[in-house]
Amino acid sequence: MARTGAWARRAPLLPALIFMIIATQLPFVATIVVSMMRWNAYYPDDVGFAGFDNFVTVFTDVNTRKAIWVTILLTLIVVIISLLLGLGIALLLDRKFKGRGIVRTLMITPFLIVPVAAALLWKHALFNPEYGLFNGFLKMVLGDDAPQPDWITNNPLLAVAVSLIWQWTPFMMLILLAGLQSRPMDVVEAARIDGASNWQIFKHMTLPHLRPYIELSTLLGAIYIVQNFDAVFTITSGGLGTANLPYLIYQTFYQAHDYGQASAAGVIVVLGTIIIATAALRTVLSLFKEEN
Repeated sequence: MARTGAWARRAPLLPALIFMIIATQLPFVATIVVSMMRWNAYYPDDVGFAGFDNFVTVFTDVNTRKAIWVTILLTLIVVIISLLLGLGIALLLDRKFKGRGIVRTLMITPFLIVPVAAALLWKHALFNPEYGLFNGFLKMVLGDDAPQPDWITNNPLLAVAVSLIWQWTPFMMLILLAGLQSRPMDVVEAARIDGASNWQIFKHMTLPHLRPYIELSTLLGAIYIVQNFDAVFTITSGGLGTANLPYLIYQTFYQAHDYGQASAAGVIVVLGTIIIATAALRTVLSLFKEEN
């Protein structure tokens, strides 16, 4: 009877479990199989088992190593700056002022925009050297002789990073604002009564309380930025040294048609993401334990 009751409770979940296995696990297993094959569409007669040769090629190829470095650098820049800006905005929005709800809604808006649309907005409406708002602002301030730089050509990686920072800062802000609003305010008020300054309260009370929320936002942000493809593809098309790992996989698969090497690079990205996701889940579980 106990076993029957357990299966009766789990049976409604089986369709969702089967769907998840078919939609996620089977394609990943197929990717692992392809990653161990020598398979290039330009050489249809030379298809066979390659073992770990594709993985060796991925780690020894100059372009791949550069893409790995670009991925790490882009992730660090976007996550750190977004985290700092999100913390500052969260501290401001945690204060009570008139119209706070409207301001919060407006601050969340960039995160709700489709990533491709956000990248197109920055590329054409802001960065464009002929009709972009940045160069128009320079003309308005400095006159007709103002410099009109090509922002993307001069600073390609920074241009991609700025668009991602603009979009992911609200995500960081939401998590940190939730952490700020979960503080025990009676303890904070007691510290103020005892003469503690705002900086002392922030350093010794607010920041330690926000530590797990900062870890969570950092890990989740890193998971998404590592996999980012839209901004690189839309703003620079992977040129000017901005090709990250997802874009390199796209080039290898759809342009070079080397399915084995592209699959090997994809497996490496997935494994790296799993490691980051595992750390994120542990942080989430630690938050729940603290709440309990």
